[in-house]
Amino acid sequence: MAAIEVERHRGRLAALAIAVVVIALGVPLWWKTTETYRAWLPVTQINQLAQLQLQLSVEVEVVFSRGTLTAEHQKKIDPTHTRLEEHTVDETTGLSYRYETRYRTATIMEEDALNQPTAAEADQSLHLLSESPCGSVVIYVVPESSTLLPEGVSVYVGQRRTALLRAGRPMRVGVGLKEVLAHLETQVQQVLKVMSFSHSDITAALSDRVRLDYSSREGLADSMRAFKSSPGYEITFSLLNPDPVSHHLHWDIEAAVQSYIQPLLSKLAPVADFSLDSQILYYAVLGVNPRYDSSLNAYTLNADSLSHVINPVEARLGSSAASSNPVLNFLLYVPDARHSPLYITDHRKYTVASNAFSSPRWGGIMVYNVNGTEIPVDINIDMTRVMGVFLAQLRLMLGVQSSAPPPGFLVGPCGPAGLADWELDRLLWSRSVENVATATTTITSLAQLLDQIGNIVINDNIAEQVSAAVASLQLAVGQLEAGNLGLALQYSKEAILQSERAFFDPSLLHLLYFPDDQKFAIYIPLFLPMCVPILLSLLKMAAEARQRRRERQDKKD
Repeated sequence: MAAIEVERHRGRLAALAIAVVVIALGVPLWWKTTETYRAWLPVTQINQLAQLQLQLSVEVEVVFSRGTLTAEHQKKIDPTHTRLEEHTVDETTGLSYRYETRYRTATIMEEDALNQPTAAEADQSLHLLSESPCGSVVIYVVPESSTLLPEGVSVYVGQRRTALLRAGRPMRVGVGLKEVLAHLETQVQQVLKVMSFSHSDITAALSDRVRLDYSSREGLADSMRAFKSSPGYEITFSLLNPDPVSHHLHWDIEAAVQSYIQPLLSKLAPVADFSLDSQILYYAVLGVNPRYDSSLNAYTLNADSLSHVINPVEARLGSSAASSNPVLNFLLYVPDARHSPLYITDHRKYTVASNAFSSPRWGGIMVYNVNGTEIPVDINIDMTRVMGVFLAQLRLMLGVQSSAPPPGFLVGPCGPAGLADWELDRLLWSRSVENVATATTTITSLAQLLDQIGNIVINDNIAEQVSAAVASLQLAVGQLEAGNLGLALQYSKEAILQSERAFFDPSLLHLLYFPDDQKFAIYIPLFLPMCVPILLSLLKMAAEARQRRRERQDKKD
């Protein structure tokens, strides 16, 4: 009996030792070696970005020329003035616009520049004197009797960041300074909405973050016409020749691109990188049969059928899978002899002057009719006419605003680059805000995803990208508040690249949909055979201990 009792005691100690080793050493070791590694993320800063409060600061300089202010007004006027506008977009997004206005009188050299015969020459002379920084606006106030502005024109907007404003009647002698500045402030606000940004432009740039209510179908179409902000764009020019036997087409696309397109893209270099290519497609048709119009003695494509033109043509354009950047397609179509001439008509059945149309976020198509009855016909395409149309379509696709100016405004020519400096500034304001909105949405969505699914591994490189994106976003917001538009765009581009690189990291995907039942299916066959004997031994030991305790209690009684 003693030997049996000793053996039982030894078995109990062995079982207890195994249980202690499993519970005290095995379970913590297994827990540590199988836990999901999650690097630290700046959650506090991300939550702050989720409540986005953007402030856009604009430097405005108002220069009074001779004869616009009295000597008494010049002594009393405050050299600086700050105006703040605040707007609430939704419960998580707010906007404020800060206009820092500085008043001064024109210098002698500026007075000489304002004595030029035309406003365009004055604008060029003022630019040679000094160049305004990106995002700023300089407004020169000229006397009401000045012949610099044509009759009926109150504001001239030049190629640079300069505007000429005709002084109104309230700025005459005998009018108080308060009334003068109040009338001037109204005119300055109109100029800033044209040359800098408007509230509608900025709210449209927040479309990735907030839900916008478009009051009209035209407003929705305008918002969808331009491509979304991207670090790069691919631009393809294609010549479609459906009848190469009859039409021998020659187009000097390389020279045309260098003369008309490249100056614009060079000026847009801060916005994105651009790559260009061209191709000629033979026997390529539009896929829509035009209708003959006896009143025009020509074939026509109406506006309702234009939507069916894109898909058949796009199949011949080649794949853009080699690049993740958006592709802008510009097609020049020369109709065959059986359907020539061919004109595009609008919804009112009137022919379109450019004989071209554009498709939102895709590109544009121009129909080029050929004169000549003898076949075959050698044709040298007029690239000046073609590139004029493509340049206007390219501006729309890239988001360059081309809205009609307010009454009394005269907008000067864009210059050889096809883009005025103030138009570039408008685009930079919109792109910076759009990048900030997109990056904050991406980062906050990623943080919510990682918080909801706890078994996703967060590697150090993802944490570094998220931290870098948050830092770039904070810098972009700070530069917008400081009015440094160029730096704000640069930091916002870095933020959107880093945030998307983190969001689409492959290491997040393979554990994204890893349910808990798969864990049980893996671990139960491993732990169940080992845990059952240990658990039964512990239960038996507990039962024996209770039995001995009862026996001792009975002996005492």
